[in-house]
Formats: sequence, C-alpha cells, structure tokens
Amino acid sequence: MLRKHLLTEHPMASVPQSGAKEIAAIATVWVTSEAADAPIDQAFDESRGPGGSRWVAAVPGEQRLILAFDTPQTIRTISLEVEESDVSRTQVLHLSVSCDGGQIYQELRRQEFAFSPPSTTFEHEEWAVTVEGVTHLQLVITPDKGGQPCRATLTSLVVR
Repeated sequence: MLRKHLLTEHPMASVPQSGAKEIAAIATVWVTSEAADAPIDQAFDESRGPGGSRWVAAVPGEQRLILAFDTPQTIRTISLEVEESDVSRTQVLHLSVSCDGGQIYQELRRQEFAFSPPSTTFEHEEWAVTVEGVTHLQLVITPDKGGQPCRATLTSLVVR
C-alpha cells in the first residue's frame, strides 16, 4: 500500500526546525530600522516559507542586523529566507561573525538574491558554517545593488 500525505502548506513552511537556537532567550537583536507592521520579531517567528511573516526595513538603503549573544555560541548552520513579490531587484547580504565582543568581524558569506516578480519571488539558503565562540552575528543587507530606493526584507533567520 502506498504511504502518502497531502501537503496543506508549502513544504518549506512545514519543515521542523530541530536544533534551532531560541534567539529571544539567548541574544539581543540590534537592527537599524523596522517597519511598524513588519518588525524584526517576524524574522524569528515560526511563519516561514512563501507568504510567511517578515521583517521589512522602515527606510530604503543599507540595513544592519546584529545578534549579540548573551554567552558565546557554537554555530553550525544558518538558514534564511527572503521574499519579494513587488519589485525586481537584487538584494545583497553579507553575513559575518565576531568572537571578540563585536570588535572584529569575519565575513562568512556574501549572497545575492535576484527577484523578478511574478516569476522569481522567494529564496531559501542554508549554509554550513561551524564557528565556535561566536559573540555576535551580523547581517548587512543592501536592498538593491543597482541603487533603487528599496527596503530590505528578511522572511526568516534560523541559527543552529
């Protein structure tokens, strides 16, 4: 007999996030801006996948998000999602970590997300990084490398 299950949500939204660090319990989140109806809290909630809640910057231009951990952390994997359903643009993200209290950052990844609605509107990345003693994790987001006055977005950020 065939075993099956009907998916009622997008598969990405139903994937369990086992081993995810509970950011609210272990870190302070610093962010340069947030829209009133899309605060940074939404990047860390359980609403993931296309159509999930998301953080949106309050203003156009480069944005910075820093997780300042209460105690040094070992980070093995970072997953993030970005959705843009309105504007064709290329959002650039720089991911870096500090192991000395935020004095010096080491870049781990640089990623470009090209959006071309209505066809390409959602990106999901998962990176194996394995870094010990992390005191700060930083994302620097350029909402459009072409210079359009766009607002940065982030649907989810999961740290394991």
